[in-house]
Amino acid sequence: MSDLRKIIIDDQEVEVDGAMTLIQACEQVGIEIPRFCYHERLSIAGNCRMCLVEVVGGPPKPAASCAMQVRDLRPGPEGQPPVVRTNSPMVKKAREGVMEFLLINHPLDCPICDQGGECDLQDQAMAYGVDFSRYREPKRATEDLNLGPLVETHMTRCISCTRCVRFTTEVAGINQMGQTGRGEDAEITAYLGETLDSNMQGNIIDLCPVGALVSKPYAFTARPWELTKTETIDVMDALGSNIRVDTKGREVMRILPRNHDGVNEEWISDKTRFVWDGLRRQRLDKPFIRENGKLRPATWPEALGKAAAAMKGKTVAGLVGDLVPMEAAFALRQLVEGQGGRVECRTDGAHLVPGNRSAYVGTARIEEIDTARKIVLIGTDPGVEAPVLNARIRKAWLRGAEVVHAGQPAELTFDATELGARNRVLPQLLSEAKETEDAIVIIGQGALIGDGGPAALSMAMQLTEKMGAKMLVLHTAASRVGAMDAGCVTDGGITAALDGADVIYNLGADEIEIAEGPLVIYQGSHGDRGAHRADIILPAAAYPEEQGVFVNTEGRPQLALRAGHPPGEAKENWAILRALSGEMGAVLPFDSLAQLRRVLIEEVPHVAQIDAVPENEWTMVDKVEPSSGSIGAALGDHYLTNPIARASALMAELSANAKDRREEPVAAE
Repeated sequence: MSDLRKIIIDDQEVEVDGAMTLIQACEQVGIEIPRFCYHERLSIAGNCRMCLVEVVGGPPKPAASCAMQVRDLRPGPEGQPPVVRTNSPMVKKAREGVMEFLLINHPLDCPICDQGGECDLQDQAMAYGVDFSRYREPKRATEDLNLGPLVETHMTRCISCTRCVRFTTEVAGINQMGQTGRGEDAEITAYLGETLDSNMQGNIIDLCPVGALVSKPYAFTARPWELTKTETIDVMDALGSNIRVDTKGREVMRILPRNHDGVNEEWISDKTRFVWDGLRRQRLDKPFIRENGKLRPATWPEALGKAAAAMKGKTVAGLVGDLVPMEAAFALRQLVEGQGGRVECRTDGAHLVPGNRSAYVGTARIEEIDTARKIVLIGTDPGVEAPVLNARIRKAWLRGAEVVHAGQPAELTFDATELGARNRVLPQLLSEAKETEDAIVIIGQGALIGDGGPAALSMAMQLTEKMGAKMLVLHTAASRVGAMDAGCVTDGGITAALDGADVIYNLGADEIEIAEGPLVIYQGSHGDRGAHRADIILPAAAYPEEQGVFVNTEGRPQLALRAGHPPGEAKENWAILRALSGEMGAVLPFDSLAQLRRVLIEEVPHVAQIDAVPENEWTMVDKVEPSSGSIGAALGDHYLTNPIARASALMAELSANAKDRREEPVAAE
C-alpha cells in the first residue's frame, strides 16, 4: 500500500510515495541533485554532503536529501505541504563549501587522469563549485593499493564516498575493502593488503566518481571523446548483458555496461569487461586450406570452391558454436539440411528438449529472482556461470530469501543449504517440497550434461510444479537458446549428428574434440582448437564486428550491433554461408541480413519481438528416475571458456591468479 504525500519542490507541487528520499522525489520532478556517495543500487551512506537541500520550516541548516525521507518532513503551520528548496542561497553556499572541502586534498591530476572528460568531480566542480580556494596548506598524499590486475588505484584522488566498499560488500559479496582511520587519517584500504577476489570487481571503476579507481588495462590509451560508442550485447555468458563497446579506429578500447533493469541492471562481469584484448590476438584474417598436413593461405574463391566440392553429395554434419548469432545458426541449418545433412548446437551433450521452450528456457524471468522467497539451484555455480545473475540471487538472499543448492561445491556469495552433488538428492528434494509463494528453480548445465541429464530435467520440472514455482534454465553458451529456437538440433544429440558424417561444418564450435576421419570445414574468428583440427578455414567476424540476434537464458531476443570491422579478409558469418550456398548451386533464399531475418521470423515469430520475453507454455517432460552418479560441473575454468577469452593475455593472468588462490598455502618447514 503506497503512502502518498504532497510536497512542494522549488514551487512545484508533487505527490510522491512517503518512503521515497528527497533526492528521489526531486528526480521525479526532473530536478538534478548533485551527489557523490549516493547510488540507486547501494545502501545510503550520507557521507559526501553534496546533495544538501533546504527544508523550509525545518532546522536552520541544509539537510542531506539522500538520507531524509519524504515522510520525515513536517507540514506547514496550517497543514500546508512541506516545502523543499534545491537552489536557494543557503543551498548554493552549502554546495560551494562542500566542494571546497572536497578539493582541499584532491590533486591537480586532470591532464593525466584517466577519468578526465567523464569525471563527476570535474562536472560538479564546474556546476556547483567556486573558482578559487582559500587553502594554502600542503595536500595530503596516501599510498596506492594493489587490488590485482584489473583495477588501478590512485588513492590520493579518493574523496571517501565509500561506493567501492558498499559495492564489494553488498553486491559482489566480498569483504576485502573498507575504511580505516579517522579525520585526516581516514582512508579506503584493502584489509591485509589483499587483492580483490570477485568476478564483479571491475564495476567499482564505473562507480568511482573520481579518478581513484581506474581500469588498469585501459590506462593511458584513449580519451572518452576520441572513442566511437556502440550499444550492443555481451556473449561471454548466456545472460545477454547490455554493454557499450568503445572503439578507436578499428580497435576495441574498452567495454562498459549499459543499464537494463530486466537483465544486468548496470553491472557486468570482469570477463565481459576485460576480454577485449582477446579480440586483437590470434585472429583468423584470411582463408586457409590444409595440404600435405599443413595449412596454407588461400583466396576466398579457392577456399569456398574447395568447401563446396567437399560437401556435395556427402553426409554433412553442422555444429553450432557458443558465440554464434542466431541468423548464422539458422543459415547453417538451411544450408546443411538442404544437402540432407544434420545440424546440432548442443555440442556439450546437454539434455535440452527441442520444441519445448519451457524445458530449455523455463518460465521465469531474470528480474523475478529479486523478489523470490525461495531459490533452488540445481547443478549450477552462478558465481562463475553468470556472475551478474549471482548478484541478483545475493540481493534476494539479503532480503530474506532461502537458497538451496544441489550440485558440485561452489563458492557462493550467500548462505545456502548444501545438499551435495549425488543424483539421489533430487528425489529427496522433491519428496520434501511444499507449495511456496514466489519460488524459483534454477537448473544449470552441470545437471543437464551427461547421463543424468534427462532425470535432472524431469525432477526439476516436477519440483517446479509441486512448489507452484517458476523454472529458469541457466545456460552457459550465449548462442544456445537462439540455436535451439532456430531448430539446430538432431534427434539423438551430438553423437547422432556426427555419426557417419563425411564432412563436418564447424561454425565456431571450439569446445569439442573432433576425431580423425571426417573432413572439417571451420568457420570462426580465432586460431583456436577448431582451426587446429580444420582442413579448410573460413575466417569470420567476432561478436562486436557484425550485427546479430542473441537470445539470452530467459528467452529474450536482443540485438547486437556492429562496433567495428573484422580484420583482413574475414567476413560476416551469415555472408560466408550465403556465398558458399551459391558455390554449391543450392542458393539460400536471401541476399541481405534483412532478407535473412524475414525468413527467420517467418519460422520463429518471437524473434521479431526484440527485448521482449515470450511467455512459454508449461509442458512437462516424461518422468525419468535418477540413476546413481553425481551432478557435474558446467565449466572448467571460468576465464578460458571460449576462443576470445583464451586469446586474451589478461584472462590467462586472471585464470592463473585464481588457481594460485585455490591452492592451499604450505607452511614453511
